[in-house]
Amino acid sequence: MSKPAEEQPATKVVTPQSLVTEEEVKAALRLDKGSDALLKFWSMVDFTKKGDNYACVVSSVQVQYSLNQENMEVVYIAKLNPCRHVKEFEGMTCIMFRKESEFYSNLVPELNSVLTEVGQKALRFPKCFHGCMDKNKEVILLEDLRPQGYQMFDRRRGLDVAHITLILKELGRLHASSRLLQAKTPDQDLAVTHDFLVPDIFADESMGLRDVFDRQLDQSIELLERFGGYERSIAWIKSLKLELSKLLTKHLGRSKYNVVCHGDCWNNNVLFRYNDDGEPVEVMLLDLQINRLSSPATDLIYLMYTSLNGEVRIPNLNTFLDTYYDTFNTVMEAAGMDMIFTRSELLKEFRSMNVLGAIYAMMVVPFMLLEPEDTPDMDKAENMEELLMEVKEKTLIALDKNPLVKPRFLSVFDEMMDLGLIP
Repeated sequence: MSKPAEEQPATKVVTPQSLVTEEEVKAALRLDKGSDALLKFWSMVDFTKKGDNYACVVSSVQVQYSLNQENMEVVYIAKLNPCRHVKEFEGMTCIMFRKESEFYSNLVPELNSVLTEVGQKALRFPKCFHGCMDKNKEVILLEDLRPQGYQMFDRRRGLDVAHITLILKELGRLHASSRLLQAKTPDQDLAVTHDFLVPDIFADESMGLRDVFDRQLDQSIELLERFGGYERSIAWIKSLKLELSKLLTKHLGRSKYNVVCHGDCWNNNVLFRYNDDGEPVEVMLLDLQINRLSSPATDLIYLMYTSLNGEVRIPNLNTFLDTYYDTFNTVMEAAGMDMIFTRSELLKEFRSMNVLGAIYAMMVVPFMLLEPEDTPDMDKAENMEELLMEVKEKTLIALDKNPLVKPRFLSVFDEMMDLGLIP
């Protein structure tokens, strides 16, 4: 689909890619390259595969422009409203795009400002060049990190120590920077100055995800029944369903350790750059659509139980928390501020939310381990019921051909029983 400047045809069928307009491309180009940059030609080029993205469609905009009498090219990453027919997702999609757009445009500059003031580097997020929040036409245009060598790690493998260490350090910097920013206005809460932090996609029942949580817990029961030997876990999940809304509201709400949280920090929402030996050396955090103001443990729990195998998470947990703590503390010390928790308090806070880890694992792990060709086609589902049924069918089929599902999934319940969370 190519569109020469000033010759854009009328769109008859609304697709995610058709939401991008020439004016939006011009706006991104102007912010990126300056007002003298002249748009010559642009086109949409898809590059992601099934299973890479779920809540939105990710494509790219290839741009040809002239500047100072030279012809140049640039590519922007486009996050697009998925234009699905599932009505339950419409309100949630609108809120998610607003949360991410305002995070990039308004909050990140402020967080970076307080960091640079105390001699710290800016946070590792892509640059945002444009955001359109028109309902059902949401578009965000971002910096393309691929030319710098950034790439996604295979979600099915599970992050190793080297990869998760980079993520934990960056989460520590993000969380600490929000404490520095809050200290600038001690009498005015960040949730007031940045109200997009308040709606919680997971905890707010009006978002329509309660049925998704219920179905995924039911699916987990069915998986455990297939595996056998997990009767205690099955009984626990059944009791958990009765308290689910209360648990999500409690754990995802405000905390005595409030920080700005990523909210959706898992394997596919980070990119890595590698050295010549194939070792990860830098990370970029992406996809801030579920950001919130809450306990830092909500981010740590989500990451640990969605993106790590048990053989990596369990023996290294204390080391991982130490890495996070040390990075957080470095920022606080640079600002001359006291640390907000001790190491033991961080561990206690993390353990207090282990139930969230189990819930997140039940929500995400079976789905994320699907092969790309087995990933449900979310664009074809006409309602939530149809979509959830396809997810269940695909997951159960994957059990027979994907050896990664069983150990990754069961390790969570083995751990919860060892910790005494599952009686």
